[in-house]
Amino acid sequence: MHSSRWFILVAVMMAFTPVVVDMTILHIAIPSLAVALGASGNEVLWIIDVYPLVMAGLLVPMGTLADRIGYRRILLIGLGVFGAASIAAAFSTSAPLLIVARAALGIGSSMIMPCVLALIRQTFEDDAERATALGIWSIVSMAGAAIGPLVGGVLLEHFWWGSVFLVNVPIMLIVIPVVWRLVPPSSGNSQATWKPGQALILVAGLILTVYGVKSGFKAGLNVETGATLIVGVGLLAWFSRLQISSENPMLDLSLLTKPAIAVGLMMAFVASGSLAGFELVLAQELQFVLDKTPLQAGVFMLPLVVAAAIGGPIGGQLANRYGLRAVASSSMAAAALALFAISLSDLVEKAYIVAVLLGILGFALGVGLLASSIAIMGSAPAEKAGAAGALESTGYELGGGLGITIFGVLVNSIYRSAFSNPVAGDGISNSISEAMTVARELGGSDGLEIAVAAKAAFAEAHGSVLVLVAAMIALLSALVFIALRNAPKAEAH
Repeated sequence: MHSSRWFILVAVMMAFTPVVVDMTILHIAIPSLAVALGASGNEVLWIIDVYPLVMAGLLVPMGTLADRIGYRRILLIGLGVFGAASIAAAFSTSAPLLIVARAALGIGSSMIMPCVLALIRQTFEDDAERATALGIWSIVSMAGAAIGPLVGGVLLEHFWWGSVFLVNVPIMLIVIPVVWRLVPPSSGNSQATWKPGQALILVAGLILTVYGVKSGFKAGLNVETGATLIVGVGLLAWFSRLQISSENPMLDLSLLTKPAIAVGLMMAFVASGSLAGFELVLAQELQFVLDKTPLQAGVFMLPLVVAAAIGGPIGGQLANRYGLRAVASSSMAAAALALFAISLSDLVEKAYIVAVLLGILGFALGVGLLASSIAIMGSAPAEKAGAAGALESTGYELGGGLGITIFGVLVNSIYRSAFSNPVAGDGISNSISEAMTVARELGGSDGLEIAVAAKAAFAEAHGSVLVLVAAMIALLSALVFIALRNAPKAEAH
């Protein structure tokens, strides 16, 4: 047993926190950086979701690489990559450069995250202590995501948009020496199988598919878009076939034959995607439509993210008391009702009611994420617990990335059809960020007219998308109730 195990936990939590905060801190900064860089609607979506997409594709292979050459070494390399990418992101002069920097941040994060959990499991040999350490990890994970928008708002109140990235640099300068000093080196396992080629197939398939979907919604289906979609889906199908035919797959897709695991993964995907996508769209409406400052937007969103952080730990107790089936299906139903109610609410005149609804939505999605984890890990055979964990983590990250894509594509599509302004030139109706950039440059009555039309179109698009997503989650609630009919019942009290 490591005598300095609690110091090691502090070190890995310090390494983990910036990665988690970075998942949500950018949502508040999007309106500011979109205007500063003149980013299009599609570029905004890529800036946000290239990070979780790259991370999702590389989590498992980076974990295997860490098994091969040692967790401390990969963790330190990941921290270095994360710090360098943060500098590149902060000083990006164009949207494409920022997208590349965000992809590099995803690479660094994919090296950090598997090492954090592996080091906790390796360091804490006592079951009770390990449970305590994992509980601390869970709290840091949810709390980091919760404070991300608020931290972003505070920084943007005093500095430029790049500060949300640059803040990582002094943290890395402290964390890297701490990890070097406190985390013991390990030789690794040279027999561990590493398949970087399969990871590249997965990442390429995801990015090409997402690109095809975004381009298709923006410009309509054409030869280029169709070819991109076909290649992307083909790569994903190839990746799936490699996993099914392999004796030692990177992702054990055979686990999806169990209904509880399949529906648990679907819940993880939908809950994380809904939370990430809704946060992004809400941050844009608060700043672009309601003219709130980044800090005001961050404070407005606090009920959502804080309730989501609380929902996770409480969800386990609820599942024990009332049974997984009841809790999982009820959490999805509550999320659907909250989204529908928010779509009908005035964010200004009904601010207090909206705050309550945001709290209900966040709590329901937090409970849903925990319930999905119970469904997946509780139904996986003991010998495949690691594979199930990898599948679950990938589902979370993919849900976050694709949720942003789905919300963003739907909002931009409805926005374009609702936008009506005779002054507008080419491209202004593509997204509210482009319209507000032009409105600011034009100024005067023409600029004001464009801004008013853009705000009205975005508010209409936001409400319509919430109704669509609420209906989708309501259907999922019914599916969960059916699929988990054989789940363990509530404990007797």
